[in-house]
Amino acid sequence: MTASGLKDAVAIVGIGQTAFARQLAEDEKTLACRAVLAALDDAGIAPGEVDALASYTMEETDEVELAKAVGFGDLTFFSRVGYGGGGSCATVAHLAAAIATGQATVGVAWRSRKRGSGPRPWTDTSARLPTPAQWTRPFGLLRPVDEIAMLARRYMHEYGVTRDHLFNVALACRNRANQNPAAVMYDRPLTREMYMTSRWISEPLCLYDNCLETDGALACVVVGRERARDCAEKPVYVHAAAQGLPAQHHGMVNYWNDDPLTGPAWTAARHLWKHADFTPREVDVAQIYDAFTALIPLSLEGYGFCGRGEGGAFTEQGGLEIGGRLPLNTGGGGLSEAYVHGFNLVNEGVKQLRGTSTAQVPGAETCLVTAGEGVPTSALLLRS
Repeated sequence: MTASGLKDAVAIVGIGQTAFARQLAEDEKTLACRAVLAALDDAGIAPGEVDALASYTMEETDEVELAKAVGFGDLTFFSRVGYGGGGSCATVAHLAAAIATGQATVGVAWRSRKRGSGPRPWTDTSARLPTPAQWTRPFGLLRPVDEIAMLARRYMHEYGVTRDHLFNVALACRNRANQNPAAVMYDRPLTREMYMTSRWISEPLCLYDNCLETDGALACVVVGRERARDCAEKPVYVHAAAQGLPAQHHGMVNYWNDDPLTGPAWTAARHLWKHADFTPREVDVAQIYDAFTALIPLSLEGYGFCGRGEGGAFTEQGGLEIGGRLPLNTGGGGLSEAYVHGFNLVNEGVKQLRGTSTAQVPGAETCLVTAGEGVPTSALLLRS
C-alpha cells in the first residue's frame, strides 16, 4: 500500500485527556487509563473492541499494562515510535496504516507523562551518554534548551530573527491558553515587558521561550472511514502522514550538517505535501510543536508556509493569532497549555475540525499537526 492509499482512509473519532498541572496525584498508568477511557467514551466505542495500540518512547506505561487495566480485546497491532516528542504524530500514522491494511479495526494512541513532578532525564550524571551527547554535554550543552539555544543563536545571526519574533510566538500561544480553561496558563496573561525582563534559561532563550513542565495524559481513537460514520462524534480524517529523518541527522545537536537550520521538518514536509490534495496556503489552522519558541519559525519554513529566513517575519502583525496568516496552537500548545510531548496538539487539531475548540478558527476544514523539530519527526494533515 502506498502512502497515498492512506488518504482519508481512516479518521480520528475520539479524543480524551486528563487535567493538566505541575503536579498530579495519580501515577502515569492511572493517567493513561483515564485518558484512554475518556477517548473511547467520546467515540462511543467499548474498550473490548480495541485491537491496536501505538505509543512513543519515554512512555512508562506499556501495552500489556494498559490492555489489562482498561480491558482491551486481543491486540493484533502495536508499535512504539522512537525519538520522544518526534513520535507524537507518527502514532496516528502507524494506526492509520494498520487499519487501512486490515491488520486492525480500532486503534488507540496515547501519551502519559509526569514531566512536572517526575525526574528530568538529563539530570542523571551516572548514565552512559550516547552519541552525540558524549561530545556535547561535557562541554555545557546539558539540557534540550541548551542545544536549541545554539540553533536559535545561529538563526538570529544568519537571518536577523529577533527576540521580538520569539515573543510573538510565546504571546500567540499564551493568548490562546487564556481562552482555554484546561490550560495551565489559563488565568496568566503574558506581556512584552514580562517576556523581555524574564530570566535567561539558556541565552538567547528566556523563561517564556520554554515549554511548561506538566503532568497529564491524552489519547485518541482511530478507525476506518466506514466505521467512522457511525461513531458518536464528527470524524476528523487523516488526509496525509509523514515521518522525517534527514540523511545527515545527529539529534538536537545538528550543528555540523551542511545546513543546520533545515531540520527534520523539511524531510517530513516533502513527503507530506507529496501525498496531499492541498498546499500550505490552504491550511486553515496549525498545531506546531513548540517545546521552544525558536522551533516555530524554523518549522514554518520547513513546512512551506514561508521561505528560508522568513519565519521570524511571518510572526509579525499578528500572523499567528486568530485572524492572522496562520492561527497557531489554538489550545495554548506546549508553551502555555501543557507539555505532554506534543500529543495535546493532535487533540487540539481534532477539536478545531470538529468546531469545538476554545479558540475556534471560523470555518476551519484543514489542519497541520507536527511533532518535535530537531529530532526525527512526524506530521499529520487532518481534514473535516
